Amino acid sequence: RIIAAANHAIPASEGSSVYDLVVIGGGSGGLACAKEAVAYGKKVAVLDYVTPSPQGTSWGLGGTCVNVGCIPKKLMHQAALLGEALHDAKQFGWEIPDPAEIKINWSRLIEAVQNHVKSVNWVTRVMLREKNIDYINGRGYFVDPNTIAATLKNGSEKILKADHIVVACGGRPSYPDVPGAKELSITSDDLFSLLTPPGDTLIIGAGYIGLECAGFLNGMGFESTVMVRSVVLRGFDQQMAGMITEEMVERGVKFLHKCVPVSFEKQNSGKILAKWKSVIDDSVYSKEFDTILMATGRKALTNELKAQEVGLDLDSQSNKILTKFEQTNIPNIYAVGDVLVGCPELTPVAVQAGKLLAARLYGNSNVNMDYENVATTVFSPLEYGCVGLSEEAAISRHGEDNIEVYHAFYKPLEFFVPQRNPARCYLKVICKRESPRTVIGMHFLGPQAGEVIQGFAAAVKCGMTFEQLESTVGIHPTVAEEFTRLVITKRSGLDPTPQSCCS
Repeated sequence: RIIAAANHAIPASEGSSVYDLVVIGGGSGGLACAKEAVAYGKKVAVLDYVTPSPQGTSWGLGGTCVNVGCIPKKLMHQAALLGEALHDAKQFGWEIPDPAEIKINWSRLIEAVQNHVKSVNWVTRVMLREKNIDYINGRGYFVDPNTIAATLKNGSEKILKADHIVVACGGRPSYPDVPGAKELSITSDDLFSLLTPPGDTLIIGAGYIGLECAGFLNGMGFESTVMVRSVVLRGFDQQMAGMITEEMVERGVKFLHKCVPVSFEKQNSGKILAKWKSVIDDSVYSKEFDTILMATGRKALTNELKAQEVGLDLDSQSNKILTKFEQTNIPNIYAVGDVLVGCPELTPVAVQAGKLLAARLYGNSNVNMDYENVATTVFSPLEYGCVGLSEEAAISRHGEDNIEVYHAFYKPLEFFVPQRNPARCYLKVICKRESPRTVIGMHFLGPQAGEVIQGFAAAVKCGMTFEQLESTVGIHPTVAEEFTRLVITKRSGLDPTPQSCCS
């Protein structure tokens, strides 16, 4: 159990405010921690400040997820899916114009997305006020382990003293160190409020952010090219990553494998000349694009916090904060969310960790955050949901002879009438080979993957066995029921392609 270092009230100095808890960062994790703390009667302040991106983009309270992450991304993804559904609708009997002639109105889409985002910003502000949480729109940094200075918009500083401090500042996109990268490119910080259509877009990076952006831009009719330095979706199951890549290529997304950017130059036409080289033979290539989108990872904002100056232990490579159960090496300073080393960079993870931390600090709880078996979904055109171990990780942890992989291709009923290609609708369950065959990984590629995997994630968390899974009666006709129909193992070498939809 975490033991707080500060067990006495801190005296106020002149011009300072005293709190039980100060949270640096108004994103999902920080806000969850703050709300939980005030439920225990504590005096809480939340600092939040957005430094504009190199392109001048900034946003309101709520953090990355609400403003430039999960929420606008999912709305963009939905817009692309609706465009795809137009083609299906005609086959289902709807009398609509030729779908090929129907175009996306980018300005209207951006307006709709931003209206929703701003409504969430407003609701968040109101919620803080109703809960008597002091919201300070200032950039916070450490003065000492119990003191935070907040630089306000007018340049003045506000001093806050606190028994406990929680760092929840997250991170911002990073840029490769090549000419023109920062000046001529945008990132996910800019895309969701971009005033003009992006046109022919080069996406640098093949993590989930890069793939998702490439997927929905392509779905809206914009040319999309993804530059891959090493592998697609590093850290995810590589069989599934390969199938996602194949699906996106079939839909028209281009991939530049084993390449890195060299430079970007603005042309008189307004386009950007991108130069890149192969990491295999150093061959150099070039092409003009309308937009360059950087998706090369994110950096923690610990330098801005002056974290090292106060003595916080940071990871030497990522500059992220080293913690044990969210507690840093300084006993009264904690951290949650994307600023932590080795934790899933997911909004629900930060929310859960923030709530549990506040309950331990103020509610006599001893429940720590469990970072194992956290489900997630990549919102690629054909969605990918997973929970537990990848096949590579399962082999590494348990040995290939000690795991069993059940797998199958399937054809969603909705695909039959419009004759959509189901070639990469696929799922697999990884379990221990010994009885009772505990499930240690589930992977699903297909429609509504997030909705499918969420329920199974609860079962995996509860220690579901394969016997329990195969004894579960599926809901017919759904894609989720395919998990209950698995009988073929990879080890058997049998064909995992289904013979019919109801057998």
